[in-house]
Amino acid sequence: MTNSDEENIRRLIAFDGKDLNVVIDTPRYSRNKYKQDKNSGMFMLSGVLAEGHSFPYDFGFIPGTEGEDGDELDVLVLMDQPAFVGCLVTCRLIGGIKAEQKEPKKKPERNDRLLAVASKSIEYEDISSYTDLTKKVLDQIEHFFISYNQVKGKTFTPTGRFGVQAAAKIVRQASVDK
Repeated sequence: MTNSDEENIRRLIAFDGKDLNVVIDTPRYSRNKYKQDKNSGMFMLSGVLAEGHSFPYDFGFIPGTEGEDGDELDVLVLMDQPAFVGCLVTCRLIGGIKAEQKEPKKKPERNDRLLAVASKSIEYEDISSYTDLTKKVLDQIEHFFISYNQVKGKTFTPTGRFGVQAAAKIVRQASVDK
């Protein structure tokens, strides 16, 4: 990936019509966590999950957004097969998990996890809201983020769930090109 590739990603907007643009940085089933380096535009290894842990779904960011932490908004994408690092996937938002994250000796920060479904998914084509997922699946997603952060010395506390309209509002408010 070149600097022009990174610039192209940065030029993308969050919503392309009704679809949400998501750039995958960590594929489903991966123990490796990747992050885009802001200087080079390359995706680099930012960590390795503990033995027995892997991402339950593809994880990525919404280009053209900036969250409270200064990074693009994060989103977990449900789709049939894992994508690859740097893949642009058009999605539809289905809601999110409201959460608080705390690092040692720091104040807790809100760190929601948005949920989306790949627009071209066959397996998840009937999912239009997080409420269409089973309680067990949602509980497992929350548990993943709890344990993922715990291993890193952080606490992740889910405090609720929210629907499509609240998720879209979060994305619109975080859009750099409002």
